[in-house]
Amino acid sequence: MAKKSKIAILTGGGDCPGINAVIRAVAKKAMLELGLEVVGISDGYEGLLHNRHRILHYEDVSGIINLGGTILGTSNKANPYRCPVKKEGSLEFKDLSQAVIDNFVRLEVECLVCIGGDGTLSIANRLYKDGLPVIGIPKTIDNDIRGTDITFGFDSAVYVATEGLDRVRTTAQSHHRVMIVEVMGRNAGWIALQAGIASGADVILIPEIPYDLDIIAEKVNDRDCRGKRFTITVISEGARPKGGEKVVQRIVKESTDPIRLGGIGFVLGSEIEAETGIETRTVVLGHLQRGGVPTPFDRVLATRLGTKAVDMLMEGRFGQMVGVKGNDLVEVSLEEVARGQRRVPVGDALIVSARSVGTCFGDIRDVMPQV
Repeated sequence: MAKKSKIAILTGGGDCPGINAVIRAVAKKAMLELGLEVVGISDGYEGLLHNRHRILHYEDVSGIINLGGTILGTSNKANPYRCPVKKEGSLEFKDLSQAVIDNFVRLEVECLVCIGGDGTLSIANRLYKDGLPVIGIPKTIDNDIRGTDITFGFDSAVYVATEGLDRVRTTAQSHHRVMIVEVMGRNAGWIALQAGIASGADVILIPEIPYDLDIIAEKVNDRDCRGKRFTITVISEGARPKGGEKVVQRIVKESTDPIRLGGIGFVLGSEIEAETGIETRTVVLGHLQRGGVPTPFDRVLATRLGTKAVDMLMEGRFGQMVGVKGNDLVEVSLEEVARGQRRVPVGDALIVSARSVGTCFGDIRDVMPQV
């Protein structure tokens, strides 16, 4: 590896807390320990396609460990293998991957470090198959990447969601309402599950467990009869009723992931109020979960992942992603990552624990004794 003198970094997909901490870790270790030059690609694969990049200096990556967002910019509309192109007023999709590969070759870098979620890393896997030396680092608030127990950004999102649930509790108690907090997560319920447990939510609804409105209404009425004249519900944006469909907010055709979920909290709120007669309010946290500073946990995890990625590129361990298993960092094939999203197992220990303390998942009626 002594001849290797330059590497490149890009960040793709949605932003999340901790990206800059990873950029800092990769760049600082590459510069300080190995004397490598680091190229920052602007706006993910879009920058690689259009030759937008710059050399990152030490000053660029110093003091950014607590900075939200990404200093490189990002894009979730730039899939080189399915690139949106407007032609005569209509949208077409073209394979422009060869242009990306050619531009990468012109950069004369030895490795491309791709920081992103399942979409970004699936593209990285295809680029690796097409000959590019690629290493992946898992980034998403959704925690839905195969091969790793956790992704950086997730802890920060759970913290924000938990704080939101804690805050609505006081107004729910004061006005004797059902309060619903809708959180992100796409097709995986990790944020709703962990934030719900942490906040002591009465009802947790996740995509992996379709819910029954009657069961939720019974939970609300039962609490009211017991003198608990409020109910806290957290619902993942990808949740759906039994036999029903997910609520799609809009479709962004040019995006790598065109379906935008959202609005299920309002649907459920109207239904609960109609079913129980109890006033119901819905709060959608939305992009608040993706913004702001990373938690200390995410800063530490990002640093570990970034420095490990540099070790891997020095060893020529391309086509791999840095993953987390327990307390250890592991190497995971990008092929495994590309197989699909990591969702919550219906028998997960967290679900079992939550049920044990009386949390309702909308699928099983309460068996609490009458007092």
